[in-house]
Amino acid sequence: MAIQRNSKINMLQEYVWELPVRFYHWINALCIVILVITGYIIGNPPAIQSGSEASFSYWFGTVRFVHFVTAFVFFFNFVFRVYWGFVGNKYANWKNFIPYTKKHWQEIWEVLRVDILQFKCRPGHTMGHNALAAFTYFITFLAFLLQCLTGFGLYADMSTSWFPELFAWIVPLMGGDLAARMVHHTLMWFFVVFAMIHVYLVFYHDYIERNGVTSSMIGGWKFMEKES
Repeated sequence: MAIQRNSKINMLQEYVWELPVRFYHWINALCIVILVITGYIIGNPPAIQSGSEASFSYWFGTVRFVHFVTAFVFFFNFVFRVYWGFVGNKYANWKNFIPYTKKHWQEIWEVLRVDILQFKCRPGHTMGHNALAAFTYFITFLAFLLQCLTGFGLYADMSTSWFPELFAWIVPLMGGDLAARMVHHTLMWFFVVFAMIHVYLVFYHDYIERNGVTSSMIGGWKFMEKES
């Protein structure tokens, strides 16, 4: 674990987010943006009329192709993050994301008092994710998994590739194509809302904690005041 002490500014600096975690984060963010835009168009295609030959206006096919390719990148990027949750440093470990101790629940309540109830102006010091953020990300990981299952399940009917066909059982299990599409579409809006709240809270906590939470997902380093 890399730790540096800067006596001039009286701060403790620590390398928290490893390079694979940062790559995962930004690839995931880009994939979600592309998938939401293309997924919305697929679900609500605009009525674009043209007098040209139909084969010259294959824009919707291109949208679907981009959606499917990005879905594969999203899925395998997620699989990599699952793997890194077992081999990465202590901040990437899966034990941080599940509140299985009393301390986790106490910290969740502490963060709620700051973020929602505004009973306090600053939360306690946490180098990695605070307990509430970590638990929220765990729920989001479950949503990622369900989104992948429903997406590839829907894609299985129109693909001859062996990989999507591994998910062909999903649609019948969920009661049919309509139910699977509704779940897939609803999760898209879940990610839209999550992204807005996530960005707001990142900047909010960066402001009140002054620990570099925003820049840490670029350089990997976070810091806090040294205890006297």
